[in-house]
Amino acid sequence: MKKIVLLAAMALSPLVMAQDIVNKPVQSFQTSQYKAKKKVFIENLLAKMTLDEKIGQLNLPSAGDFTTGQAQNSDIGKKIEDGLVGGLFNIKGADKIKAVQKVAVEKSRLKIPLIFGMDVIHGYETNFPIPLGLAASWDMDLIQQSARVAAKEATADGISWTFSPMTDISREPRWGRVSEGSGEDPYLGSEIAKAMVYGYQGKDLSHRNTILACVKHFALYGAPEAGRDYNTVDMSRLRMFNEYFPPYKAAVEAGVGSVMASFNEVDGIPATGNRWLQTEVLRNQWGFDGFIVTDYTGINEMVDHGMGDLQHVSAMSLNAGIDMDMVGEGFLKTLKKSLQEGKVTQASIDLAARRVLEAKYDLGLFDDPYRYGDAKLAAKEVYSLENRNIARNTAAQSMVLMKNENQILPLKKSGTVAVIGPLVNNALNMAGTWSVGANHANSVSLVKGLQDNLGKQVKFLSAKGANIDYSEKLENIYAAHGKLTDRDSRSKEELLKEAISVANQADVVVLAIGESAEMSGESSSRTEIDIPVSQVDLLMELKKTGKPIVVVLFTGRPLALTNMKDIPDAILNVWFPGTEAGNAITDVLFGKVNPSGKLPMTFPRSVGQVPLYYNHKNTGRPLSAEKTEKCEYERFRSNFMDECNTPLYPFGYGLSYTQFNYSEIAVSNVNPNGNQTIQASVTVTNTGNYDGAEVVQLYIRDIVGSITRPVKELKGFQKIFLKKGESKKVTFNISPEELKFYNHSLKYDWEAGDFDIMIGTDSEQVKTVKINWNK
Repeated sequence: MKKIVLLAAMALSPLVMAQDIVNKPVQSFQTSQYKAKKKVFIENLLAKMTLDEKIGQLNLPSAGDFTTGQAQNSDIGKKIEDGLVGGLFNIKGADKIKAVQKVAVEKSRLKIPLIFGMDVIHGYETNFPIPLGLAASWDMDLIQQSARVAAKEATADGISWTFSPMTDISREPRWGRVSEGSGEDPYLGSEIAKAMVYGYQGKDLSHRNTILACVKHFALYGAPEAGRDYNTVDMSRLRMFNEYFPPYKAAVEAGVGSVMASFNEVDGIPATGNRWLQTEVLRNQWGFDGFIVTDYTGINEMVDHGMGDLQHVSAMSLNAGIDMDMVGEGFLKTLKKSLQEGKVTQASIDLAARRVLEAKYDLGLFDDPYRYGDAKLAAKEVYSLENRNIARNTAAQSMVLMKNENQILPLKKSGTVAVIGPLVNNALNMAGTWSVGANHANSVSLVKGLQDNLGKQVKFLSAKGANIDYSEKLENIYAAHGKLTDRDSRSKEELLKEAISVANQADVVVLAIGESAEMSGESSSRTEIDIPVSQVDLLMELKKTGKPIVVVLFTGRPLALTNMKDIPDAILNVWFPGTEAGNAITDVLFGKVNPSGKLPMTFPRSVGQVPLYYNHKNTGRPLSAEKTEKCEYERFRSNFMDECNTPLYPFGYGLSYTQFNYSEIAVSNVNPNGNQTIQASVTVTNTGNYDGAEVVQLYIRDIVGSITRPVKELKGFQKIFLKKGESKKVTFNISPEELKFYNHSLKYDWEAGDFDIMIGTDSEQVKTVKINWNK
């Protein structure tokens, strides 16, 4: 899709360094001369390689984390020496990686360097908000900069490949991995995918501080049945191309160097062995020329899908277009036999090896296999004060103010504040899920952030108040990957008594509740997506004290907050803010930063509404707008007897400490023809008492189409900064490119007719004007 003007107010991102914001594809450095030189080099190398060595390049084991001196003598070390390993992941530290690389380039026959990967998902040691939180910033410069910082830190520590960005569209909050993506919308997801790729890969992938990106999971992983991870996915190709494919395609267009296959099936064939997906769509239609890696044991898991034995599914995967086998060693163990039996061709093996070797060439590893990883540079670059300040600012910009009755926020920098909840003093959980490289010991908890920043002006009292869950069994499940929930052995009555005592001494209660870090993420599906009862009970009891209550909501997914939203005076959704959590939350609570985050995913009223998303289609029996707004039931219409159709909080929603007024929309031409470009404008005025930022959102509805069309689709947004009393005209350029969709024949085109142009503060609160566009 064409990128409509995306303005990121630099006033919102004072720490952004302009020279680091790179808006060009990675291929910009690949001149014809460069490509010719690379081709000759790779062909000469392939001519020297044995069959075993070629297959070895397709093998990606997980090394674990070697201790010093282990690399050469380990089982993996011997395979490296024999040329049977193409890359490794899960090693951390410049010196360790250098030691393993030394085995490859000094002990193996052809001295082919390894590529080293890691799940650098939302930062390396300096962790940024979880990706769903980053998406809530709607700030492409900030998001790109977060990837740039991650690349600088990871490469200084020896990593040259990250398994990010995850661009899976999802409308399924029961699925825990929504925390790792950008939400429900294909346009927003596409813009974020591009920003992440640019941030990781920069202008020249061979620079020592750029890192190979890997878009995942191709494809459709975010739509599992029942929200259960790894489960079956089944949808029409119309939905694939119009709603789920765009972010993957955007990443390819941005020059992403690698793609990871998904675990799920597509059209009855697991994605890892799906040739239509990996070759016909990804390579032939979209022109992707990098390499494709499986997810963890993705080939082996095709056996349980019912596709055949390991030899068969390995051959099937290679023939589908897979180039690298993560962990399972199906290629290493079976491809030679499959070649002898005619189940794969030498050309297919050569092509896969070529693609892996080309990535290493682009990374500059053949020129200098040790370019990634410098202990002295890592000591200076990793977890630096500059990086932590950037993370702090980014976290503050990602927070979504969901409720603020009587303008209780921002809090006064005086008096006594009770800080209560199971997450108030838990640094381990601040980074959230998929933070494998994070420096958790130094993460800033909420209590520490408040005390360090305002302890001389405000008296802070703290209490736990409740455990994450009444069930110890569930809490043990939640405490994965070393992120302990610090379960308190005291009874719920004792915990509550302490919390009430602390609250009674305070002027206001800040209550930190929600999910713990690993309640969302991979393999963290939930059938109930509300806040655990133990924490809701704590909120209810604190309400009885009569003290104002500000909920600081930690979450990795949209939650059904219906059972608690009316109790507190304010709700600030902080997601999982990362390394600088406590500092960033303090900045927002006390008004140093005016929140400007907007929801990238709909929050339902109850799990029974799921999937619930703004860009749905109409039915033949829609509920009237009046009854929808009033939440009134009508028989023989598309609605629930026991619940409203509307969400609790819609896509794009987010409040500010100030207020913004929108004028009516002015359109330059309400009857455009052909390939004209028109302008749709609104004037936005800050009518409140604080300077602040607003995300102005453009939606379009194609009223009549050859196939049914969504009730609205995001087609542009601008993040603007307005001083109090200031007005600004915001203009969107709209051309037929914004009207295109895949029709029933899967042709990407636009159709003439009537359109609603909508501009507003979220997907529900919009101004509307009608236009008629002729071809």
